[in-house]
Amino acid sequence: MQSPYGLATECLDCPLRSSSFFCALSPAAVAALHAIKTPAIFPAAAVLFVEGQVPRGVYLLCQGEAKVSVTSREGKTLILRIAKPGEVLGIQAVLAGTIYRNTVETTQPSRLSFVARQDFLRFLNDHRDACLQVSRHMSRDCQDAYDVIRSIGLSRSVSARIAKFLLAAATGGQVSRGVVRARLELTHEDIAQLMGTSRESVTRTLSEWRKKDIADLSHSTLTIHDRPALKRLGAL
Repeated sequence: MQSPYGLATECLDCPLRSSSFFCALSPAAVAALHAIKTPAIFPAAAVLFVEGQVPRGVYLLCQGEAKVSVTSREGKTLILRIAKPGEVLGIQAVLAGTIYRNTVETTQPSRLSFVARQDFLRFLNDHRDACLQVSRHMSRDCQDAYDVIRSIGLSRSVSARIAKFLLAAATGGQVSRGVVRARLELTHEDIAQLMGTSRESVTRTLSEWRKKDIADLSHSTLTIHDRPALKRLGAL
C-alpha cells in the first residue's frame, strides 16, 4: 500500500527492508515490534523532538532523511549528521532516562514509526537480538560523533571540509562520462551547520567551484564535474 509522497506504509511487506538495524531482527522480533509501533508519514521540515525535551519514545526512520542537530546557548546550530533509513532516533535518551540531547527534523517527506518508551524497553527485555542491534547502533552513533569532531577540529580549511562532504554525499550517485550526479536535499545553511561554518562561506565556496566547473549544487542535485580536483581540495 502506498501513502502520500509515494512512501510504503507496511513494515512487514516493505520492499525496502535491508540488513540495517531492526530490519535485521528475527521474524518473531519484527512481528513484536510491528505490534507496538505507530507508523506515520511526515512532511519535510517536521520536528520529531527538541533538545531538552523529556523523551516519550523512539522513532524508527524507515524512508526519507532527518537532520540531527544541537544548539548552543548563543543560538548557533551544529548538525551532527543526516540520519538515513534504518536508524532509530532518540534511543540514547530513552535508554538513559534523560532528556533528548539533540533536535531531529526531517529534510524530506519521510516515513517513521514511533514506539513509546516503556513499550520499547519491554521489547528489548524480551528480545536479545534487538539488544545486540541497539549496541551496534549506539557504537555507530559514537563513531559518527568522532568523525564530526575530527572533520571540524583537524581539517585545515572550510573548503577542505566542504569538499570531503560533497565527495561523501556523491557516493552511490550516477556517473556519466566522468560526471557524478546525486540527490542532496540540503540548503547552504544546512551544509554550513554540518561543517561548523557560516552560510556565506558555503555559498562563496560553491560559487567559486561552479565557476571553475568543479562542482555545483542546484535544485537539490549535486553535480561533480571534476572529482580529482575536488579530492585535491579535500586533502588541503
